[in-house]
Amino acid sequence: MKILSINKVIEHPSLTIISLPEAELASHTDLSNYHFIIINGGDGTIRRVVKILHTLQHNATFILHPTGSFNVIAKLHRVPQVNAILDTLAKGETVQSEKHHYFSLNDEVFLFSAGNMGDLQHIFLSETLRFGLLKKGIAKYILAALFLLPVHLIMTPFMLLSPRRFFIFSPARFIKKFGSFYGEVDEICIDLENGYNLIELDGDVVTINQSILNIKPAGTITLVHKA
Repeated sequence: MKILSINKVIEHPSLTIISLPEAELASHTDLSNYHFIIINGGDGTIRRVVKILHTLQHNATFILHPTGSFNVIAKLHRVPQVNAILDTLAKGETVQSEKHHYFSLNDEVFLFSAGNMGDLQHIFLSETLRFGLLKKGIAKYILAALFLLPVHLIMTPFMLLSPRRFFIFSPARFIKKFGSFYGEVDEICIDLENGYNLIELDGDVVTINQSILNIKPAGTITLVHKA
């Protein structure tokens, strides 16, 4: 059994685990030989790893070791502690897994969230507050939400009516579409009428140098959800 750990050295007395920085993942030559890939980090790290692996051949199941502020994907799947999963694998027992859909936005990917509405402003301000006692944890996100609350109350109705604003949150699939809010992702085409755009993707802020956004389902990843 071959296990790869991204962004952190993880050891287990009965398992051989290769560690690799995220930046070296794209140039790693034998990804197809790994049975499991441990992703250490938050939702943004998961998104970036999936983006790299989207174009590379691999058959691995992902083990999430959430160390971010929100860890939405880990919470959605109620992933167990990484040590519990490794102990189960070391005993030769089978872990349970489930699929998680991910989506493409032009050349980028995301797993649950994308937009240029209040989510974008919230991430910008939260990252500005990432220092000192606010560097870790969710306090910076709570403060940013409080600071932006008056703006959101005033601007959100206008953004929901704008064809150049959008927000996707796939866990809310029970709301297929409400104005420019999407809970379900089929194929979406949005003309931003601007060749330089900042977009929030799973808590990351990325630059899209294209005016037309083509958003659609791109595939699935397999996540361990029970040890």
